[in-house]
Amino acid sequence: MDKQRQTELAEIARKIRVGIVEAVHSASSGHPGGSLSIADILTYLYFEEMNIDPEKPDDPARDRLVLSKGHCAPGLYSALANRGYFPVEDLKTFRKTSSYLQGHPDMKHTPGVDMTSGSLGQGVSVAAGMALAAKIDQADRRIYAIMGDGESEEGQVWEAAMFAGHYKLDNLCFILDLNGLQIDGSLDQVCDPRPHDEKFRAFGWNVIECSAHDFNQLEKAFAAARAYKGKPSVIIAHSTKGKGVSFMENSCDWHGKAPNDEEFEIAMRDLGER
Repeated sequence: MDKQRQTELAEIARKIRVGIVEAVHSASSGHPGGSLSIADILTYLYFEEMNIDPEKPDDPARDRLVLSKGHCAPGLYSALANRGYFPVEDLKTFRKTSSYLQGHPDMKHTPGVDMTSGSLGQGVSVAAGMALAAKIDQADRRIYAIMGDGESEEGQVWEAAMFAGHYKLDNLCFILDLNGLQIDGSLDQVCDPRPHDEKFRAFGWNVIECSAHDFNQLEKAFAAARAYKGKPSVIIAHSTKGKGVSFMENSCDWHGKAPNDEEFEIAMRDLGER
């Protein structure tokens, strides 16, 4: 990837992070930490990787993204808004009673949302079903699912992995957001699910690892997943929870907490908005 495109994607990711913080601050609730950690992944998916058209959000031929860690809806909404699915200004209505931007993604009310999610483990399971359906339909669409590392402690995740490996769903790509933290602390303190690579390989998956914050690495990882045939692929993306906001980085305290007005101003300065 040339430097100009890297710069362009970095600016898009910055705007997505701004939207995340504005949405959560406006709602006085939400999940900023894990949303910020996947901002670059969402940027690459929606602005480089996926076959999508905001003018045709229901196109049957489109690629699909399931945000299995649905509590990180601020990240998805900000990506969709910046991609043109709905106005960026609407991010400030997040979690308001009259808003179509609920606390978790809702495919019935929000343009661009391909699956309602929130109960951890279920999103990746549905994504596997979508991938099998595409195979049955002999369709070229690809299915992507973003999951959390804390989410990978759910047994249903590994049922989905077994299913996808058995059916050799090479049109399916999981992205594991490996930031090492979940709501109650670090993975090793709570219930460490690592090593993920060995587990996925045991279920018949192609395993790829990269930085979640390096667009060159993301480009190579997604290209490798797309080219691999005969097995589903998982991209283990090493990330920083709260990436881009100084006081949120590497802190589980910001898993599900909104910044106050003073913290909001600091975050906006960190993100180049002040």
